[in-house]
Amino acid sequence: MMAAAIGGFLSVAAGAFAAHGIKDPQAADWMRTGALYGFVHCLATFACAQFMSLGASRARLAPAFFLPGVVIFSGTLYAMALGAPHWFGAITPIGGVLFLIGWAVLAWSALEIDRPRP
Repeated sequence: MMAAAIGGFLSVAAGAFAAHGIKDPQAADWMRTGALYGFVHCLATFACAQFMSLGASRARLAPAFFLPGVVIFSGTLYAMALGAPHWFGAITPIGGVLFLIGWAVLAWSALEIDRPRP
């Protein structure tokens, strides 16, 4: 939960920096995209706790994909916006794949919620 909270904080900061501190339109777009995806997946991590409280114990696995996805996806976009080489963009999709796996795991965990309890 702490990692998700810190990620949410950093996402808001990156979005604000994109809006007010970056003049290059491409760099600002990378920052905004990184901030949006980072924020959504930090919130998704909090949603996992709600799933778990409803009986979906497998939801504890999804943050293991969401949070590294934020680091890789958003981190590479932030890095490029701040001047890193554009080949970092080749790494970005790895974070996207981690996001997709996390959502699949969360959907799989939802099956536990709908299952009747003895």
